[in-house]
Amino acid sequence: MSKPAPFTCRFAPSPNGRLHLGHAFSALVNAEAARRLGGTFLVRLEDIDTTRCRPEYARGILDDLAWLGILPDGPVRRQSAHFGDYAAAITRLEAMGLVYPAFESRSEIAGAVIGQESATGRPAPRDPDGAPLNPFPRSAMSDAARAALRDRGAPFVVRLDMAASIAALRDMGGGPLSWEEAQGLPEGPLKTVEADAARWGDVVLARKDVPTSYHLSVVVDDAAQGISHVIRGMDLFHATAVHVLLQRLLGLPTPVYHHHRLILDDSGYKLSKSNSATSLAALRAAGATPQDVLRRLSLQPTPST
Repeated sequence: MSKPAPFTCRFAPSPNGRLHLGHAFSALVNAEAARRLGGTFLVRLEDIDTTRCRPEYARGILDDLAWLGILPDGPVRRQSAHFGDYAAAITRLEAMGLVYPAFESRSEIAGAVIGQESATGRPAPRDPDGAPLNPFPRSAMSDAARAALRDRGAPFVVRLDMAASIAALRDMGGGPLSWEEAQGLPEGPLKTVEADAARWGDVVLARKDVPTSYHLSVVVDDAAQGISHVIRGMDLFHATAVHVLLQRLLGLPTPVYHHHRLILDDSGYKLSKSNSATSLAALRAAGATPQDVLRRLSLQPTPST
C-alpha cells in the first residue's frame, strides 16, 4: 500500500491590497489545520496582475501574517516568477487542440449578450458566478483565420474549448469528473462532488500580455507545491469544476478540497477589497490585537506547543 501524501495546504492571496478579516479567517484555518495534522502551511502570492499587484502590498500581507502569528513553513511562491510554467501548460493544451485564440473584446461580448437577450426575451446563459457565457463559439471563425489574426498582432485571449475538453476526457477514460470535498474540518468525512465544468463555457486561460489566468495558474501551482488539501472560501466552490478538469487534462493530481464559510459584512455581503473592507492594518492601527481578531472570527487561539 502506498504511503499517503503528507498534509500540505496553502494560503494564496493576491497582493492588490491589504488583508481583511476574510483573508485572516482563511489563513488561520489553513495554518491551524497544518498545525493540528503535523503538516505544512505554505503561502503563495497570486500576483499575475502585474498592474494592480504591488510590492508594498506583498510586504503588507507577510507583515499581517506575522502579526497573526502564522508564518509559512517554506519559501513564499510568487506567481509572477513562474509565467513560463503557465505558458508551458497552455502549449500542452494547444498541442491537444483544446485551446484557441479569441479576439472579441469585452464590449463586443457585452453587446452580443444584450442583443441575444433582446431577441429571445430571456436572460443569456450565465456561469455559476452570474457572468454571461461567451456568445461567440469557436466555430464562428476558422482556425486559419484565428491564426492569421494572431500573427498580425491582434489582441486576443486564449480560451479553453470546453466541449472538446470534455470529449477528450471521455476518450482518456478515468471515470466521471469529480472531486473529494472534506466535510467540516479538512480531515473530516469526504463527499464526492460531481464536477460540472460545462456550466462555465469556454473559460479564459490566458491573455496576450499575461500567459495565464486564475484557473490555470492555481492548478499548476497546487501541483508544483505538492498541495494535498485546498482550503478556501465557499465562493470558489463551483470554480473547482474547472480546476479538476484542467488537472485531468494536464495529468496533475487533484487535491482534497474544503470550502469554508465566508466572512460577511453587516449587509450580508462577502468582505472584499473592492468594497473597501476594513484591513487588518487599519485594525492594528486602531489598537486591535490578534486575540481580538480571533474573537471577531469566532476562532479559538492556537494552543502553545
